[in-house]
Amino acid sequence: MKADLCVIGAGLAGSEAAWQLADRGYKVLLVEMRPETTTPAHQTGYAAEMVCSNSFKSDDLASATGILKAEMERLGSLILATAKETSVPAGLSLAVDRHLFAKRVTDRLMGHPNIEWQTYMMTEPPSGIPTIIATGPLTASSLANWISCAFEESSLYFYDAIAPIVDRDSMDMSIIFPASRYGKGEPDFLNCPLDKSQYEQLLDAILAAPRAPLHDFETRYFEACLPIEVMAERGINTLRFGPMKPVGLTDPRTGCWPYAAVQLRQDSVAGDLFNMVGFQTRITWSAQAELFRMIPGLEKATFSRFGSIHRNTYICAPHLIDATLAAKSLRNLFFAGQLSGVEGYLESAATGIAAAIAVDRHIRKKSPLEFPKQTMIGSMLHYLANADPSKFTPINAMIGILPELPANLLDVKAIKKDGGAKGLKAAKRMALRKIALDALEQFLDEY
Repeated sequence: MKADLCVIGAGLAGSEAAWQLADRGYKVLLVEMRPETTTPAHQTGYAAEMVCSNSFKSDDLASATGILKAEMERLGSLILATAKETSVPAGLSLAVDRHLFAKRVTDRLMGHPNIEWQTYMMTEPPSGIPTIIATGPLTASSLANWISCAFEESSLYFYDAIAPIVDRDSMDMSIIFPASRYGKGEPDFLNCPLDKSQYEQLLDAILAAPRAPLHDFETRYFEACLPIEVMAERGINTLRFGPMKPVGLTDPRTGCWPYAAVQLRQDSVAGDLFNMVGFQTRITWSAQAELFRMIPGLEKATFSRFGSIHRNTYICAPHLIDATLAAKSLRNLFFAGQLSGVEGYLESAATGIAAAIAVDRHIRKKSPLEFPKQTMIGSMLHYLANADPSKFTPINAMIGILPELPANLLDVKAIKKDGGAKGLKAAKRMALRKIALDALEQFLDEY
């Protein structure tokens, strides 16, 4: 097959980009180095493997991810559709059986007549055809070095960590109880309750536990995914106000909220594996089993995966790319996914869609078309292209990056009278959602 374009990397962004372009009739060469060459975090050769959490975040219509999901659904997202097909119970969030999800994405890509999947490590983009680099946060050093040389600047790095996964049969369900916060939705999370003494003993053990070495001392952690030991160092209550927050979780044995709680989220359709929510760590594997068995209900726990840490790579987007994800100085080159400077599964897949649209217009010799800033996708891409390079860090979907609502759009007094401050907040967010989806329709009309 003679390819019209190339996508390097079959992660969430690369898979989405390849699918979108193949569905538009283009012949796509999709190159993935796994499983022949693996990474410190991946375990399979599947496309779209989720190495950290198995969650695509909140389904709340008025949340940032709710707005982003609506935009992606309208754009025909492969990743979002497959996530819904392979979902597992997770309260008000969308979580998946990560193995089934990745396998199904892989099968669809390999079964598409317009996609040629090749397995090898590509060290630089092919010449002569448009290329999307979507190699993710664990980009091979050879390709990362090519990027640095091509743009005459170094890539940036931050450390990211992975949480352990516990076998369901090894849990003590006389202690662990199912519940979602404040009883909202189905009780899809399992909760390990801790009293004050148990929490403090666990905290001391976390602080004293040996840690895997970091080889790049200048590299930063990503603030939205800090290891538990780093959170513990920031204060005695940091974990209790973070991933171990007990509010809204009533222990049926006491009728009260525990002092702290460890939440476990289902990680497989069969319900045999559970992820320790927020317990990403760089504590050594040899110490993790003993440490986590201090948690009530996990005294005899067995682990299908321990927590780990890896270095993530991302470009300095404001220097290198515009708001369509096209390289500013190299014709035919586009970036997508976490390498481009977004953080999160949904966000990565969304940039795959955006990159596909940019490549489509480029091949058809149409002028570049930026997503409207009123959309969540557009706001993220605008940030990537226009952030202060000296302060640039990866971006998540957030309500705060959307433009403010037009003045007098809402009757603030009437809304506050009926629903108070919470009602006003919800109304504002639903208004932002409508503006985003309306702007997306206008964008699609022009596209």
